[in-house]
Amino acid sequence: MTTLAMPARPEEDASPRPVPWRRMAWVTWRQHRIALAGVAAFLGALAVCLWLAGLKTHHAYAATVAACRPVASAACGGMSTSFIGTNGFLANGLILQAVPALIGAFAGAPVLAREFETGTFRYAWTLGFGRWRWALAKLVPLAVAVAAATGALSVLLSWYYRPYFAPGNQSLGLAEVTPFFPGLFDLRGVAFAAWTLAAFAIGALAGMIARRVVPAIAATLAAYAGLAFAAGGLLRQHYLTPLVAGNPNVPASAWIMSQWWTKNGKLAFTGSPPDSLINQFCSSLPSGPFGKTSQQTFVQCLAQHGYTQWTSYQPASRFWPFQWIEGGWLLALSALLVAVTIWLVRRRAA
Repeated sequence: MTTLAMPARPEEDASPRPVPWRRMAWVTWRQHRIALAGVAAFLGALAVCLWLAGLKTHHAYAATVAACRPVASAACGGMSTSFIGTNGFLANGLILQAVPALIGAFAGAPVLAREFETGTFRYAWTLGFGRWRWALAKLVPLAVAVAAATGALSVLLSWYYRPYFAPGNQSLGLAEVTPFFPGLFDLRGVAFAAWTLAAFAIGALAGMIARRVVPAIAATLAAYAGLAFAAGGLLRQHYLTPLVAGNPNVPASAWIMSQWWTKNGKLAFTGSPPDSLINQFCSSLPSGPFGKTSQQTFVQCLAQHGYTQWTSYQPASRFWPFQWIEGGWLLALSALLVAVTIWLVRRRAA
């Protein structure tokens, strides 16, 4: 009796050929096209609102603040106040701070959380693409798409807020609006896209950990809020060593970090001069523009009595270095969060 044996298959044929990346990209598009369309619709509607409001803001600035003469008059002061009230809900930028958080929560968190919540990840892992490649192909294209979209929106935001940073605004009562203004700094330049990318990465990691959509959304919003607060209130001011000036001619557009006073080489007090000291030495000072005595006048008055004001500040010329520093560490953080998410996917038991 003769036994016939089939020839052994080559070793490379023992496992199926991996699914090409382009096919997984098509699957990612099919799965998340509704979410991407929602992000596009949301940002598109926001862009239209900003464009219409921006036309109104630019017209109001040209008709009131820029055209008012003399600039130091009380009438111009009233016009500058009226200009700040134009589209007041957008003036400080706080309402727009929610845009990256919303994209991260409603576009980033469900990417993996919905797969685990519905159990469809088990089918996806049997398609011969591999866990880490599956996670990478889902996260990276979506992250790039939302970052690019918000990067384009930041150009429109920079145009919208241009009148607030126009030269000469400080003489019109708009000195509080500096390039480092907390509500506006991260809406311009590269920071807005970087914050959106970080929010998306936070959402993806929260979805992997929570494995439920609603808890992942809540965790994303909480984590993003904490990160934004820490960056704006604690970290950003330490990007570069501040300059220190011992004269009252600090640029009005600078970001003032702290101020203190010395007398005879010793610390006298910090912050603004106390009322008792002003009443003692400077009570008879004349009023300046808009019926107020300027800070520089107080400084000069106290300097005649031996006091020296010191100011620690970040000049407006550091706006772009700060933008690149913030964008750089947010990009690194996003890459780390995505890497951790993929690592957890590989360790996840089916």
